[in-house]
Amino acid sequence: MKILVNFLISIIIAIWVVAIALISVQNATPISLRFLGFQSIQIPFGLMLAFSVAVGLLSAAVLQPLWRLGESQSRGDEDAEFFIDDEDF
Repeated sequence: MKILVNFLISIIIAIWVVAIALISVQNATPISLRFLGFQSIQIPFGLMLAFSVAVGLLSAAVLQPLWRLGESQSRGDEDAEFFIDDEDF
């Protein structure tokens, strides 16, 4: 089962990479981003798109273990409250 999940994830990532490659080849027009008065240098749209996807994938990969860590700690607290002896009351 885990092999199938890994295969599907690989297929999805491959489709995204191909889509980004197609978009970047078709959109070679340089753009610059402007945010809160700051402006970036002019780079092609496809390169900006690829950079944004890479940052998103890396941040999700880094944050996913942190979410699981917080989830496991909260489950431990719920289990402790669930198994209370009735004799204490």
